[in-house]
Amino acid sequence: MQRFLQLALDFLGGPEPEPLRPVPAPRVEVAAAPALPMTQVFQPAAWHHPRANRTLRLGPCDVAYEFKRGKRRTIGLSVSPDGLSVSAPRWTPVGEVEALLHDKSAWVLEKLQSARERAGDLAQARITWADGAEFDYLGERLRLVLDPAHGFTQVGAVFEAATGPDALATLRLGLAGNASEAQIRDAAQAWLMKQAKVLFAQRLDHFAPQLGVRYSKLRLSSAGTRWGSASADGTIRLNWRLIHLKLEMVDYVVVHELSHLHHMDHSPQFWDVVASVMPDHATRRKALRSAAVPLGE
Repeated sequence: MQRFLQLALDFLGGPEPEPLRPVPAPRVEVAAAPALPMTQVFQPAAWHHPRANRTLRLGPCDVAYEFKRGKRRTIGLSVSPDGLSVSAPRWTPVGEVEALLHDKSAWVLEKLQSARERAGDLAQARITWADGAEFDYLGERLRLVLDPAHGFTQVGAVFEAATGPDALATLRLGLAGNASEAQIRDAAQAWLMKQAKVLFAQRLDHFAPQLGVRYSKLRLSSAGTRWGSASADGTIRLNWRLIHLKLEMVDYVVVHELSHLHHMDHSPQFWDVVASVMPDHATRRKALRSAAVPLGE
């Protein structure tokens, strides 16, 4: 069986950790972020993981965290919207683990705060599919309007551009006023996916010659954790939800994946290829990491 190498661009992990500096054993599988003063805007709070089995006071905060032991050689710290998880080798004393948490307390509290804010952003981005619902389309607000007596010829939906500086663009759906949330969602997403495929093909065709590559296929993805991926056979997969974001972020993902057709890694040579057509890729990458789009709808 032929094996294909695939590189993926994730979008839910937040900022990538910086290279880990050597530390005395046990090693830690997180990067030590620049120390933040404990007085820096960490209001006293309680952080409680749903599977918490230990609690520790870190600075002004009580942190109830999930603690696990296993067959591993290092202590691992992981922060998600659920909270803090700590994994340790079977032989590591609890006191040593907690000493490490105190040492990394600024990093832990910063990541917990970031995860909470990120969860809030995603909750705000969630769409309630109904007449008058609003969401972002290529970075601009778009309003859904149910139009059971529509006179347009397009199948299912028609886009109407904003008519003034304070007006919103409109997506008219040919649905009855009592259409269910699922019907409205399916009709709107079908239109969004169609627009995504057309736009992504245009952007791939625009950048591929500049990068000196050819892609073989474009596939839409609905992955919950990836913006896109590239396979060694030339297949490019792009998450259709990119259509919610500004074109500059769409272009960054397109260039990122096409550049993998030169280098199937994230080596300095890979980033040189990206920079050859997109010198400001780092700025776009940062904006993409903080972007919130509706998921699981």
